[in-house]
Amino acid sequence: MRIAICGGTGFIGEALCKRWQQGGHDMIIVTRSKPDNPQPSRPISYLTWDEMKSHPERFEGLDALVNLAGSSLSQRWTQEGKQRILQSRQRTVSSVAELMDRLEFKPPVVIQASAMAIYGTSEFETFDEESPATIMDFPSEVVQEWEQAADCIPVDRLIKLRISVVLGGKGGALPKMLLPYKLGVGGKIGSGKQWLSWIHIDDIVDLIDYCIQHEGISGAVNAASPHAVTNDEFGRSIAKVYRRPHWLPLPAFMLQAILGEMSLILLKGQRILPAKALRHGFQFRYPEVTDALKQIKES
Repeated sequence: MRIAICGGTGFIGEALCKRWQQGGHDMIIVTRSKPDNPQPSRPISYLTWDEMKSHPERFEGLDALVNLAGSSLSQRWTQEGKQRILQSRQRTVSSVAELMDRLEFKPPVVIQASAMAIYGTSEFETFDEESPATIMDFPSEVVQEWEQAADCIPVDRLIKLRISVVLGGKGGALPKMLLPYKLGVGGKIGSGKQWLSWIHIDDIVDLIDYCIQHEGISGAVNAASPHAVTNDEFGRSIAKVYRRPHWLPLPAFMLQAILGEMSLILLKGQRILPAKALRHGFQFRYPEVTDALKQIKES
């Protein structure tokens, strides 16, 4: 296949590149800045966003385009920070939409990154792809606007990949989540009852590839393990796998004092079911969090 990945130098993008490189596929990586010394032997070419705009012909005849780009939510939510997050995500989607509009031979599928925050938060509900979008806070507002922008991408098959917490040893949230346990001060956050929907890095790479290969999959797709856990259960799983204590709770008021509004990322959550992936026959390598953590620790 011939695939373009926007945001291909991030945590998920690098894992995708490694998988597709092993499969012998040709890739175009769209990034803000090219690597200083790219390896010429690899079937990968690097373009900046400006070059994507000025040379759309480089993208003719793709088999797929995957857009993972966008400013992280993990930054201070000042008014300036919020604007930066919103504008970054809308700008990258608009760039992809503009590219598609200029191509004579469009890719049959575009996978656009989204997030589970679109459902809002709840301790009691379970959300699948049929659940309505609910604006409850800044993250849900961002993701809804993100998906509305994605709906303008002129392509026959658009997949909005609603990504949960991605677990892996070389990036993402897990290294930060492990730190208090490695220091011997791990414990639940807030009540510990808030849901944590998650997916192993190998499973999200598999799922993206699966979505490209299966033409019947389109629209919203939840990228989450079928077995979400509460914050307390997740902490106990870390403690078990890494043989560290789980004993010191972090009270909500302390987290709110440190992080302000951004604390809701850790104090609130949602239980996500990957109904569409399961319905289309996708099989998870690591459906249980303990198995996922064991693999990460041993790799």
